[in-house]
Amino acid sequence: MANITVSPTRMELTRLKGKLRTAQRGHKLLKDKRDELMKQFLETVREVRALRAEVEEELMRVHGAFTVASALMSSEAMEQALLYPKQSVVLTQTTQNIMSVNVPVYDFQTQTRSDSDIYPYGFAATSGELDTAVDALGKVFRKLLKLAEIEKSAQLMAEEIEKTRRRVNALEYVMIPNTQEAIRYINMKLDENDRATTIRLMKVKDMILKESLEEKRAETARAIRTFGDSSEAPSEV
Repeated sequence: MANITVSPTRMELTRLKGKLRTAQRGHKLLKDKRDELMKQFLETVREVRALRAEVEEELMRVHGAFTVASALMSSEAMEQALLYPKQSVVLTQTTQNIMSVNVPVYDFQTQTRSDSDIYPYGFAATSGELDTAVDALGKVFRKLLKLAEIEKSAQLMAEEIEKTRRRVNALEYVMIPNTQEAIRYINMKLDENDRATTIRLMKVKDMILKESLEEKRAETARAIRTFGDSSEAPSEV
């Protein structure tokens, strides 16, 4: 029984049995939590992979549109057109609980509801390719935000899975075996004490029987001597 010192008493045995039941129940719950987290994590990873491929494809289209627009417009004209944005957004973050893991949920609202406010310039001095690039960038922004949300969720779930795995291993390979070994040790000591007590009682019983037998023999011997003395005494006429 390594690294465990216990008192071999029945009270300690009762406490350890309760501790063992709690540890076994906690081990089962943690294993169920770990398995469910792994399922959620794998689903999230598949979603991340699909969404990342989609976002990268759309960003390539946005880059291509800006490249075409920069070829049709001078760099000074493009910089002037995009220097002062008209639209602004308000980003909010809430949390969602997934198997005791608080994952983020991002949302944003634009300052104005008009879709044309994403263009911070007049259409007369710019090319149509720039309009296409800005519109595509505005659409991909929501997907970028969603990608950040699920990637952060996957990261938090991976950290929780690792913590849960360490706890399961600590219970399975350290705490439960040590507690079971301590219970076996106490049971062994209590059995030894019971056997020693039984042997002592048997010895005491033998001593009492022996003393009782010797007393009976002594009484018998006295009775015999008394009877012998009375029979040898002279009789009176």
